[in-house]
Amino acid sequence: MWEEPWTCAYSPSRNRVPATGTCWRWRSAPSSSGFSAFFRSDHYLKMGDVSGLPGPSDAWVTLAGLARDTSTIRLGTMVTAATFRLPGPLAVAVANVDDMSGGRVELGIGAGWYDEEHRNYGIPFPGLGERFDRLAEQLAIITGLWSTPEGATFDFDGDHYTFSDSPALPKPVQSPGPPVIVGGLGAKRTPSLVARYAQSTTHPSSTPARPRSSDATSTPRAEAIGRDPATVLRSACQVVCVADDRRSRGGPLRSGGTSTTT
Repeated sequence: MWEEPWTCAYSPSRNRVPATGTCWRWRSAPSSSGFSAFFRSDHYLKMGDVSGLPGPSDAWVTLAGLARDTSTIRLGTMVTAATFRLPGPLAVAVANVDDMSGGRVELGIGAGWYDEEHRNYGIPFPGLGERFDRLAEQLAIITGLWSTPEGATFDFDGDHYTFSDSPALPKPVQSPGPPVIVGGLGAKRTPSLVARYAQSTTHPSSTPARPRSSDATSTPRAEAIGRDPATVLRSACQVVCVADDRRSRGGPLRSGGTSTTT
């Protein structure tokens, strides 16, 4: 986890889904430009009135490649939708990428919200309540698999997922597991999930003031389970424009993403 403020380069999907070539061109830019981390969105469909070409890339596949092509920056998703993957295979994939990076991965995860991409790619999209139920079970399962001692087995009997005698392998490099970031704007269930399972929470398309305002709900949830609220890192994702100046580019400024921590 981060003990000091840091600046994160973020590959957004507001106007197009990050393609494999786009992510590969980023592989040296974050570290050489002074960024501490590179997080990418996890979406399969464009947003906005654009073509979406050349098409999507899988977040964890590209992060695996970036893990081998980088050496110092942190890597992760901002954020993975819990609807996209089963919790067992997701725990395996993240542990694999953590191993490939030498322990530099963070798992950002949320309940999922973009119903159109689910319809377009044949992914079930249950109602909001069930999505949060599944997110809660996934967080319990993923962190439970990672923290199960080697030689022991993991069992889980939930409403949506059941595990019996799982060897809970592979183990990630980071112990008891990669830091977990829970994304979302909810004021009811999100703070409880953050308090119980996450090292960090992020507010999408937010202002730096919003994470501070969430203290009213998140602080009591942490204190209720005996956790120091100060151990939860709060962040806000913001869009910034990057160019030497408008005239030198000869056109509109490009927008990119950053994440600032508080």
